[in-house]
Amino acid sequence: MGREASAKPNYDILALITLDKTRIIGGKQLSLLAKDEEEQKTLTADIAKALKADVVQMKSGDYLVIRV
Repeated sequence: MGREASAKPNYDILALITLDKTRIIGGKQLSLLAKDEEEQKTLTADIAKALKADVVQMKSGDYLVIRV
């Protein structure tokens, strides 16, 4: 069935890279506001490579850098 609400996720969100400043609301992850899509993609790739992490692009266009 569903996951327990108190269960710890098996991933860590390391960074959020967005073009929309209203989506930066806080948390422990690094949150960056890119000026355009090219900068957003470059920042995402560089951070993921440096942290040896994976990238997920959300339907909103934001990118998450995660460690599984």
